[in-house]
Amino acid sequence: MKLSLGPIHYFWERERVFDFYRQAVRWPVDIVYLGEVVCSKRRELRRDDWLAIADDLATAGKEVVLSTLALVEAESELASMRRLIKNGRFAIEANDMSAVNLARRRTPFVAGPHINCYNAQTLELLAQAGALRWVAPVELDRDSLAQLHAARPQGMETEVVVFGRLALSYSARCFTARAHNVGKDDCGLRCLDCADGMRLGTQDGEALLTINGVQILSARTYNLVAVVPELKSMGVDVLRLSPQPQDMGEVVEGLRGVLNDTMPPDAVAQCLAQYAPDGVCNGYWHARPGMDWVGCATTPASRGTGD
Repeated sequence: MKLSLGPIHYFWERERVFDFYRQAVRWPVDIVYLGEVVCSKRRELRRDDWLAIADDLATAGKEVVLSTLALVEAESELASMRRLIKNGRFAIEANDMSAVNLARRRTPFVAGPHINCYNAQTLELLAQAGALRWVAPVELDRDSLAQLHAARPQGMETEVVVFGRLALSYSARCFTARAHNVGKDDCGLRCLDCADGMRLGTQDGEALLTINGVQILSARTYNLVAVVPELKSMGVDVLRLSPQPQDMGEVVEGLRGVLNDTMPPDAVAQCLAQYAPDGVCNGYWHARPGMDWVGCATTPASRGTGD
């Protein structure tokens, strides 16, 4: 079983991104996904910058995958996607069916979590197009994942998100711009001021969602660390961690300890909860509302209450 680091969802300054991946070179992850998946206006890094980071990670022995946008709205974005797919060195993560069609039988690709893959027929279609691996949609429960994993085409790998905020939806509207009472076209790149997104709470003050440009994330951090042994026995190939601004190295080390059977899953799940500023959840896995926590009498403690 391998450990992967998903693409960064947030908009960080250029040097912060480079510093993050300089650290990732030393982290015990097997696969690293790179690139902008949320908004094409986020241009702190250009294509050549991402490829330079990819080269450094590949030199360190990591498998590198270049991720595409999850919501494609303009011809310019399609053109950028075409150039990315034709990079000639690295596989891509297709997060939109337009990327699947462009990569079809030309470039090895991973079907990302934003592809609506809920049945064996879709897995077969993706495999015929050249998919090497699929990342399960985050809202799949245990039984649905087990059925799809068992029904996947021969040779196709399965990847599951086990720690991080969940990307729930995308919209043509920019929620961050709207929160600042400015238009999407005149946003002034407000997301740069929100390295961990903007918290959206209920009227009772409970953290509910995280606003991140055109993307909506969960407020709580998905934590499936305690069920890693179950995922192992199921035969899942890759476990994914979603980047966050702080404490990512500790999260990686904890998961690696579980995979190496040197650290107990339940204890690590409890420990990593301190790195979830708005608490943790695992409801989807148990076919419950996603923000629920199932498995302990109380929700594992989190550090702070967020922004």
